[in-house]
This record gives sequence, structure tokens and C-alpha cells, in this order.
Amino acid sequence: MSGPHSAEPLLRSATPKDKRARVAIDLGAQSCRISLLRWRDNHHEIQLIHRIPNEPVHENGALRWPLDKILSGVDEGLRMAAQTAPEGIASIAVDGWAVDYVRLGVDGMPLGNPFCYRDERTVRSKQAADLLANPEWMFEQSGAQPLRINTVYQLLADRDTDIDSQAPWINLPEYVLYRLGGRRVAEYTNATHTALIDIKTHDWSNEILRRVELRCGAFPPIVPSGSVIGKLTGSLAELNAFRDTDLIVPACHDTASAVAGISSPLEGSAYICSGTWSLVGTLIAAPITTHEARDAGFTNQGAAGGGYCFHTNVNGLWILQQCMESWRRQGRPWDLPSLIEQAAQRKEFPGIVPVDAPPLMLDDNLPAHINEQLGLRGCASIEDCAGNEPVFARTIFESLAARYASALQSLEQIVGTRVQRIHILGGGSLNRLLTRLTAERTGLPVETGNVESSTIGNFAVQLAASERQGTPMRTEDIRHWARRLSEKSILSDARSVSPLTN
Repeated sequence: MSGPHSAEPLLRSATPKDKRARVAIDLGAQSCRISLLRWRDNHHEIQLIHRIPNEPVHENGALRWPLDKILSGVDEGLRMAAQTAPEGIASIAVDGWAVDYVRLGVDGMPLGNPFCYRDERTVRSKQAADLLANPEWMFEQSGAQPLRINTVYQLLADRDTDIDSQAPWINLPEYVLYRLGGRRVAEYTNATHTALIDIKTHDWSNEILRRVELRCGAFPPIVPSGSVIGKLTGSLAELNAFRDTDLIVPACHDTASAVAGISSPLEGSAYICSGTWSLVGTLIAAPITTHEARDAGFTNQGAAGGGYCFHTNVNGLWILQQCMESWRRQGRPWDLPSLIEQAAQRKEFPGIVPVDAPPLMLDDNLPAHINEQLGLRGCASIEDCAGNEPVFARTIFESLAARYASALQSLEQIVGTRVQRIHILGGGSLNRLLTRLTAERTGLPVETGNVESSTIGNFAVQLAASERQGTPMRTEDIRHWARRLSEKSILSDARSVSPLTN
């Protein structure tokens, strides 16, 4: 199961030519992080400068992202980075979750807080779109699994709101760079999540747009990973550290950045990006758009440097997070490490639940929804009372591990190659119980990558792009810097990172 082919890279240096610092901004659905990479002699260090708690908020009956809070936190983090790096900052790059976007007014300012992909407004828009463009045809054209969270269905849903559905839009990571002074663009790995890309031309699909009745005039131009889209401007640019700072689109989709941050060889490997969502897949050189792939829930998303991240979306630690929130509201708060420890001691649990069941994607009363799913499978329920929280947690972890195993079996059948090992990335890599259960269920060795693999990949793309000086990056260029940056663990200590976050 080999990765995309790439010719021998030009660079093999241990340190970059430009020794100024670099900033990686990673927008997460639970927290946004601003990290700083600095060089001292031939050694590097990465410091987590600032962390912004983040979660969608209910606003006028809809689920939206608190954009002003995110932007003010980014501004604060950048100012902290400038104070920390008197040598100057060469570049800033932003990655984050996919599919969500900001609509812009004629003044370039947001028309409102962006909708969260979990908002249920897309239920109707996807049903309407399926009548215009058959989902099987959409998958063959775009390579993207036709999920209702995809940007295409969100853009169509805007027609039922008071937002101008013809207004220009831009995905969230690229929007942050746009606000910092960059051009309005769509980075390729992020654009592949819209389900509006022609998988053959790597550009917006005129045929898909025609069928779903969307106009391309509101769409940003697509650029490849590693593109420099401008210089930092505004009040931040008045700081000495930001006098000549490039704005770079890395692999703007955080999963593509996380995969780019894997330091060990990827041949024969699968990855599980474990956070709010779990993404189970591997790197492939060419897209797979067969009926078998679509029916198994796999999608083809652009990878940094070429090729595709071929994976399936699995519900993740969102389930446990929402259970913990429910218990907190009932006056039964839990410390996560203690919950995991006690769950590891509970050998008995009532059964496996299908973690992808729609009720387990919701954000309310998850313990009750777990019991509903147990009941549908003839299993005993778990009384939602003090002391039983570890039983719920054990059930969730066992169910996730079982789903990972079935997803990997499907992956092997579709790709036609045996998986030899698994890389677990993201906050879930800190969860030793889930890691152990995954190894037991799959029978495969499991390697846990850097908990901040998206940040490592973000920096690796920045360095590879800067060394290439405008020529196309290659997978091995990025992998070289990922290995270099992973030589020692550098980011903030693991206690500040939750096994729930992505």
C-alpha cells in the first residue's frame, strides 16, 4: 500500500536557509493552536504559544462558529509569537477542519458567523441536490463521499437563509490568511472536501455546478499546497518580527497536514486521525471512485505534494466528549485521565454500538442515545448514574476500536493490499486504552504519532515550499522536514492536550 510516487527531492539540508521563525495556526473544532518554530544553531524547537478554546455555539436556532473569538485569539497568539521571536518570522500558515466557510460582503467582511457542519440545515438541501445530481455520479466526478456536511450542500442550504447565496465565500483556514493580508483562494486539499472538484482536472467542476445549480462566480481560485498568497499586512505587520512575513497555504485541511506530519515510512501503512472525528485510511497515488469504495464510505481527498488521502469518516471521540458534557451538567464531572483509567479496569460492557449511527452524531443527551443503540441490538442498557460513567466510556472505546477494524478490512479489500501497521494521530494517540483496543481488534502493530501532527505537517509544508522557491513540492520534500521536525518532541507537554481534541 504505497504512497504516491515522487522523484528524488532537491533538498536534504538539516536546517533551512532562512533561519527566521515560522508560525503554524491549527484551527480545531475543540481548540485552535498557534505554534512557533525556531532554529538555534542546527537545532529546532517548537513551542505552543497560544491555545484558544473553541466550540460551535447556538445562534438564532442554528449551530455556528464564534468567528470573532477565533480571530481575536489568533491575533493575540501572533502578537505573543512576535514577542518570542526577535529574529523575525518568515511565514505564517493555517490549517483547520474542512467544509465550513465564510460568506463575504462587498467590503470583504463576513456576512455573519459561519455555520457549523453539524447544523441540520443540510438535511433538506442534500435531499434536493440528490434529485439534481445522482450521488453515485457525484462521487465518480469529484471523488468525495457525498456526505451532507460537504460544502456543496451547505452552499445550497444558504438559499433558505437570509444570507446572500450569491456572495463570495472562502473556507475557514484560507479566510484567516485572507484576513491577515492574503488573496482569497481555495487551497487544493481543502477544496477537495467541497465535493465540487473535478477529480481529473483538479479544478472546479463546471458540470457539477451546472447540475446542482450553483454559479462559479462566488468561488475562489484553487491553488496548490505551499502557495505563497501574500504578505502579512495591517497592524500586525508594524511589529518588527512581522516586517516581511509570507502568508502560505499549507495543506489547509488538517487531516492532510496531519498525514504530511507522519515521520516514519508510509508504505504498507494505514492512518487513523483520532479526534472529534476519526479518519481511517491510507495514501494512494490515484483516486479510487468505484461503487465498492462509495458504498464503504471512502473518499478521495488531496494530499500535500501529490496523491490522495483515501479514507472513511468514522465518528470519533465526540461521543465521549458529549457524554462528559451531559454528566457535567448533572453535577457529575469527570477528569478524563481518571475516566480512561477506570474504563480500562472495567472488563465487562454490554455490547458494541454502531458509532456512525445518526443519533450518536448529535450534541445532546448522548448517554441516552447510546442506550437506544444498545437496545436496538438486544443488549442491556447502562443506567446513567454516578459510578457507571467508566462503563459508558469502555463501551465507546470498544465500539470505536471495532469500527476501526471493520474500516481497515474494507480498506484492504478496496485497495488490494494488506495493511502492515497503523499510525494513530491526533488527540486520540494519548488514549492508551483506545490504542491497545485498536491493536487487539485489528491484530496489527500500532504506532502513535505526534499528538500535534497537523502542526508538524503545517511546518513541513512551509519549509518545503520555501526551499522549493515556487517550484512544485514533492511528497519526499515534505516527508524530509516531517522527519527532521519529529526528531525530538517539542510541542507543549501532553498534559495541555486533550485525548478528545483533533
